[in-house]
Amino acid sequence: MSSSRTILLIIIFCIFSCGYIPNIHVVASDSSKGFIHCLAKKSIPPWLIHTRSSSSYTSILKSSIRNPKFLNTTASTTPLCIVSVKRASHIQAAVVCGRRHRVRVRARSGGHDYEGLSYRAEDRRERFAVVDLSGMRSVRVDAAGGTAWVQSGATLGELYHAIWSSAPRLGFPAGVCPTVGVGGHFSGGGFGMLQRKYGLAVDHVVNATLVDARGQLLNRGAMGEDLFWAIRGGGGGSFGIVVSWHIELVPVPPTVTVFDVVRTPEHGAVDLLTKWQEIAPRMPDDIMVRVIAEPRRVTFEAMYLGTCDELLPLMRRHFPDLAMTSADCHEMRWIESIPYIHLGSNATVADILNRTSISRINTKNRSDYVRRPIPNTIWKKIFTALQKVTTFGEFQMYIDPYGGKIGSIHESATPFPHREGVLYNMQYITYWNGGANGTAALEWSGELYKFMEPYVSRSPREAYANYRDLDLGRNKVVDGVSSYDAGKVWGQRYFRHNFERLAAVKAMVDPDDYFRNEQSIPPLFK
Repeated sequence: MSSSRTILLIIIFCIFSCGYIPNIHVVASDSSKGFIHCLAKKSIPPWLIHTRSSSSYTSILKSSIRNPKFLNTTASTTPLCIVSVKRASHIQAAVVCGRRHRVRVRARSGGHDYEGLSYRAEDRRERFAVVDLSGMRSVRVDAAGGTAWVQSGATLGELYHAIWSSAPRLGFPAGVCPTVGVGGHFSGGGFGMLQRKYGLAVDHVVNATLVDARGQLLNRGAMGEDLFWAIRGGGGGSFGIVVSWHIELVPVPPTVTVFDVVRTPEHGAVDLLTKWQEIAPRMPDDIMVRVIAEPRRVTFEAMYLGTCDELLPLMRRHFPDLAMTSADCHEMRWIESIPYIHLGSNATVADILNRTSISRINTKNRSDYVRRPIPNTIWKKIFTALQKVTTFGEFQMYIDPYGGKIGSIHESATPFPHREGVLYNMQYITYWNGGANGTAALEWSGELYKFMEPYVSRSPREAYANYRDLDLGRNKVVDGVSSYDAGKVWGQRYFRHNFERLAAVKAMVDPDDYFRNEQSIPPLFK
């Protein structure tokens, strides 16, 4: 009996014995047929496989598209199918079958990739499937040992909630957005409100399990230190699919204090921001004061690892011009600071478990690193430029101070290189509604980015890998693999001197460039 007929009989048996009608429809013209049949042979249940002809395909694809400009799936290539994996063996099967049938795989955890490369491709010829990790989100906390294993499909909110439920005096230094997926966040570095005290998320990863380009499931010992180094900050989608991460947790006090002090440009906001640049990176590690700059106001948002009574004299000593008072203080538990900072004062701890926070407005994101304070005259010009935003949309600039622990680790310790000497990171977010105004918004965003060039880091002008920006460059495929020279254009911005080592690791573990996207690490053959 042929293998195809055997598979068909198995599916028919399932239909009649289980009362289930699978949502997978393979027809002769479907180019994914061989890949789908291979997945079935590898014992992946048919209800976990969503082809383009499946009734569930569109809803599954769009479920994690965070930027609505990518909801127009005709503007780029969509996956041949989506595999909603439930265990590591499903990921292994997808890789093995993908290689056999020339179908690449892209992994998606939270779907926050700013360019959508975890679920779309710009090249119309690209044949790929999405391995959707959202069904693999367990968190196992060892409270006594102060560690946890977290699967890549978990969100930061789910990770934080699980830590708090098991060990209320422990936390983890990662991002502020609770719907961000652990897999992508850790892969690029991962920073947040605890970064000055404890550093990056990847600074606390001590082990991982990964499916490599041959479909093997490896832990740290089996993958070797070079690959383990690469996955802790070298960007997602290049070296394999990380199934789970073993992390060391950090102590948090019973009370933290959060404040938001808002000032307008008419009431000294620009002068305060100018002074903040040199003050915030040099403050005690227990406090993080970041800035959210918008056309009409500047918000100084902070979290302090302690009480308001302890914070007030600290602020008077280090940043008296901000004129913070006890009325600005909001004391709470660390876990409560997560929804408060990202979702607002009315949010609850339970809200960080909500995975469905898809934006209703289009965005373009860019980033910079600043190593020398920007002059006050330049900040005034920036705020003058921001007044034009209201003609087409909105704008926010998130400015996160470095220093403290994040700057005390050598830039070669992990692929994330933006360490010593960095004053702060800047994220520019331009928002607009509908497609008609997109051109004006993108032109303005590009003009602001060009204006900033003399005042930010240079040689290279640095960028954060987790704020992926295809305007920095795209890969070019030469003789079947991504070109190192083309990749270096954007890669050195994200990784500085670490880019060459990342490319060497890529050549070692994935020489034929199976795990590939528009900004994946290219192999460097020496």
